[in-house]
Amino acid sequence: MAAFAVEGGLCSGRAVCRYLGLARATYRYQPQPPTEHRSRLVARIQALSASHPRFGFRRIVALLRREGWCVSRKQVQRVRRAEGLRVPPPRKRQVRRGVSTGLPTRATHRGHVWTWDFIADATVHGGALRMLTVLDEHTKEVHVLRPERRIGSAEVIALVKAAIAAHGAPQFIRSDNGPEFIAKDLQQWLAEQNIRTIYITPASPWENGFVESFHSRFRDECLNREQLWTLTEARVVIEDFRQDYNTERPHSSLGYESPRRFAAGNALPISGSGPDRQAGPSLRLRLPTTAKPATSTNVSD
Repeated sequence: MAAFAVEGGLCSGRAVCRYLGLARATYRYQPQPPTEHRSRLVARIQALSASHPRFGFRRIVALLRREGWCVSRKQVQRVRRAEGLRVPPPRKRQVRRGVSTGLPTRATHRGHVWTWDFIADATVHGGALRMLTVLDEHTKEVHVLRPERRIGSAEVIALVKAAIAAHGAPQFIRSDNGPEFIAKDLQQWLAEQNIRTIYITPASPWENGFVESFHSRFRDECLNREQLWTLTEARVVIEDFRQDYNTERPHSSLGYESPRRFAAGNALPISGSGPDRQAGPSLRLRLPTTAKPATSTNVSD
């Protein structure tokens, strides 16, 4: 407005600043061109955001710091907002209103508790895609993500056998009550491998939250972005996503490290498959207890 008044000959610059209550330094300010470092940073943020369009600024910050950039969250957030790269937030979901009466089993180390479930999709021409997901609850590593037209208990056993050969047998495995997971041949095979099963309450998917959370990321970052024409193409694309998820994608619950990096820094020896193994109730570290001074007051049980 001040520039319009001065250019139109209505008044001087000093007068228009006085009329509008504008500082003369502000009126005369000329923005400086961005530095070379700033230009390279903006270009890199744009490139990472284009490669990962569903990543928020926190994951972009983790990727930049992994590459050696010294940036803050606010700095990356301002650049993404200025470039129009902000990711729309997801719709808020209705929270569960029921009161839980038991504590869920929590994994305390790698190979402690695995979780598995199915997710469905389709190829462009309408062919069915059914994918088995096997996930380590502690490291968030995806050991199996295999699309097929149909998967029965025999195929489930074969895929889990391959995962066990590569990563070792888990102590527990959590699942819903799907027909593939409660099949007698599968339960017998798991018993032979000394793998205990944890079945969630029917119609309670929140009790299997780790795999449900992964499926939401998988659908948002892969299935909703790709056009899968054939089963072979689906296998290639989904396996590429699995490898990128395990080795590169920052995970917020792991301190924005990838599952593979987290597992490498926190890997523990996989326990034996004896019957005395128990799943710990909490991930919190136990603090050393100190002896309390004796008091004269007796407290009855």
